[in-house]
Amino acid sequence: MAVQYSVAVRNARADAIEATIGTAPKLQLRSGAPPSNCAAADSGLLLAEFVLPSDWMTTAASGQKTMNAVTPVAAVASGTVAHYRIKDSTGATCHEQGTAGVAASGPDLVVDNPAVVAGQTVSITGWTIVEAGA
Repeated sequence: MAVQYSVAVRNARADAIEATIGTAPKLQLRSGAPPSNCAAADSGLLLAEFVLPSDWMTTAASGQKTMNAVTPVAAVASGTVAHYRIKDSTGATCHEQGTAGVAASGPDLVVDNPAVVAGQTVSITGWTIVEAGA
């Protein structure tokens, strides 16, 4: 049997993500494959960077959290969005990374259009984390 947690424990684990990363973190959209782990140096080209609002995630419910609405930004370079990294407010420490793209490709973070041109508006259209142990 797999380990299971109550909804309360799953919610607390999910809420700890936002609390640990902190307010006003930076979310970077980058080209290419993600680094091997969050401690590794950035990879790919930085295509867009969002400063997330202070309350950037919903309150956990049923062991899940979603990203609150994020203001679109202009792309800083041209390329294909393939992964994202969420860093603290200084941009120094990566706390989360995953794949990024259109919903049909099943990424961790969904963008409106992964093929961006410098200056083009880029929007995040979906991001949800689901805690294991249901």
